[in-house]
Amino acid sequence: MKIIKASKMEGLGNDFVIVDYSQYEKANMKMDEFAKKICDRHFGIGADGLIIPKLQSTTADIGWYFYNSDGSTAQMCGNGMRCFAKYIHYKKIINKKSFTVETGAGIIKPEILDDNLVKVNMGTPVLEYKQIPFWGERNVTVLDREFEIFPVSMGNPHCVIFTEEDPLTLAQKYGPALENHEYFPEKTNVEFVKIISPREIELRVFERGCGITLACGTGACASVAASVLNNLTEGKVKVNLLGGAVFIEWQGSKDNPDRNIFMTGAAKYVFTADYLL
Repeated sequence: MKIIKASKMEGLGNDFVIVDYSQYEKANMKMDEFAKKICDRHFGIGADGLIIPKLQSTTADIGWYFYNSDGSTAQMCGNGMRCFAKYIHYKKIINKKSFTVETGAGIIKPEILDDNLVKVNMGTPVLEYKQIPFWGERNVTVLDREFEIFPVSMGNPHCVIFTEEDPLTLAQKYGPALENHEYFPEKTNVEFVKIISPREIELRVFERGCGITLACGTGACASVAASVLNNLTEGKVKVNLLGGAVFIEWQGSKDNPDRNIFMTGAAKYVFTADYLL
């Protein structure tokens, strides 16, 4: 029987298993297969995703391998990045509070703050359709509804929809169809956004490769960018998710969209354990 040291962490209920590469090697499995096995909530540890630190990076202080619970990869994950940063700092793999991480979405820079919070420079939103990628029209019909969508990428594709209805009900019913819509060749994360005030929104997410999750950091960033560009909110916004709130700051605009988005939120340990494979 193989024993693998694994840590469970969560950012607003969006949970992840983090395993050092030396421990992963003991499994003698492909990473996608390992992710599906260890993330299974009935026969494994249970998580929305698997993170494995990549110690060797030519472009950053460190890198990562990130897999969703279904075995698919994601270019970026905001809640996962906060948990990853806390893990790296706690284990003293990098002895500084601010460092760079190589991801599929480019270089991301987290910073460990006081009182359990992590601030992450999430880079700039991508609005060019070909780069998202998005091939289609802004009006999309799925099942029995037509939606006006706002495509945006935070290194991974997002489909933002503004609504005055209950966003969770919409995400549960229409999320799967929108995730797999032909307009998004790499599938997409789906966000239903309800504006509460110019400085606060309610957000429910159907994540690509995961389904309904308690929180989504890149989804929060994409939703705030879309809200600002549609003149629905200001640049500093509290984003309420099922698992809690994150705070997003973006000083971009239609005339100057190339401004970095900053996300601040919690990241906590759940446990560290021996996983019997």
